[in-house]
Amino acid sequence: MQRGGVSFWYQELGGLPKPRPALDRSVSADICIIGAGFTGLWAAYYLKKADPTLTIVIVEEKFAGFGASGRNGGWVSGNFAWDHEKYLSSGTADQVKAMVAAFHGTVDEVIAVAEAEGFEADIHRTEELAIATNAQQFQRLAPELKRLHHWGDHRSWLENEAQLRARIAIPGAKGALVTSGVARIQPAKFVRGLADAVARLGVTIYEATRADEISKGQVITDQGRIACGVVLKATEGYSARLSGYERDWLPLNSAQIVTQPLPLELWRDIGWTGAELVGDMAHAYCYCQRTADGRIAIGGRGLPYLWNSKIQQDGRPTSGTIAQLQGILARLFPAAAHVPLAHAWQGVLGVPRDWCATVGLDGETQIGWAGGYVGVGLTSANLAGRTLRDLVLSKPTTLTQLPWVNRRVRTWEPEPLRWMAVRGLYAVLKAADRAEAKDRAYAPHLARLGAWIKSQ
Repeated sequence: MQRGGVSFWYQELGGLPKPRPALDRSVSADICIIGAGFTGLWAAYYLKKADPTLTIVIVEEKFAGFGASGRNGGWVSGNFAWDHEKYLSSGTADQVKAMVAAFHGTVDEVIAVAEAEGFEADIHRTEELAIATNAQQFQRLAPELKRLHHWGDHRSWLENEAQLRARIAIPGAKGALVTSGVARIQPAKFVRGLADAVARLGVTIYEATRADEISKGQVITDQGRIACGVVLKATEGYSARLSGYERDWLPLNSAQIVTQPLPLELWRDIGWTGAELVGDMAHAYCYCQRTADGRIAIGGRGLPYLWNSKIQQDGRPTSGTIAQLQGILARLFPAAAHVPLAHAWQGVLGVPRDWCATVGLDGETQIGWAGGYVGVGLTSANLAGRTLRDLVLSKPTTLTQLPWVNRRVRTWEPEPLRWMAVRGLYAVLKAADRAEAKDRAYAPHLARLGAWIKSQ
């Protein structure tokens, strides 16, 4: 089994991509984007499409798709994954519902761009299953569906134990919240295809170029200075490495394992013929996909946070994290528990202090940002890219009126407070899950404690 090395998704492609040239001198541009992940690439794509005369450069410390964009679980969900009520501080209930609808539309938009630009990424339209694996999880299904419907999300419905069993064999499953209109992708294929499309439009991507400082009208890198009219910070989970932004978004670890391809007889036992996106109703939830070549990929939190926002660059999960993910594999898919693992890796995602995503552009400094997606970046980054386009071009649209636009939240506390809070939060959430699995009466109290820690 391979550990780290960015992700299995790149291993499947034969290794890391051939690097693009680094910046070798000071340059000027209309727009400089920091970070060549999905957020930066989508922003560049839509800006260049809207105005081909713009000179746009992207600076990337490693290579396009090095971060979460090339490591994630491949879920194109269009989900609104945050607390709806928190956005009422910056918008009305109808605007929050409009934001929900806008996120749903990202799934078709993402797929349409791949088709228009002609790149293949194992795209498979399917449904999402949030599975209740015990009685207390099952009790949360109906209230969750009611909450979704209240905020205008009508893509979802409930399936009972028998209906779920007809789709997929998961021991002890009581039912599921099913969501339509989602898709599975191979993320490294997609981000490489999008980066190539952006480059064909005339956007220059400087790789192996680290942005050290940003200010009005300039980006200082380790390779030279870029003078520009607009700076867009698209660093998401890596924002803590940028001077002046160390406590804006916390880098939260997420790890994955992927098996060797399963024999056909095992797939006959498991089912899963629709390649649905599979998660559970646990508080410390997991996310799974059936890959195009017949593997099971499983992701989860593992060791959630490292001291002082440290990021483990080699992407090697701890042995304990791998064991936790193997435990999920054995619990959900016991028929596949003996299948050898092919790869284990991890990366970081960006978490704002209120756990809610934002996008914006400061009118005075002309410094823009987007991120804090908290795990649903594949579609959130697309909507953020289109919104940044409209903000940069000073074009008021329905997107610029959504309540995540120009929304500011307080920064994270200094250490040791944030380390204690995040580690404590996930310890409580995992304890709540263990208590639920044993149907302990005190499990809801632990879950409420976790929610309280998260809201402080």
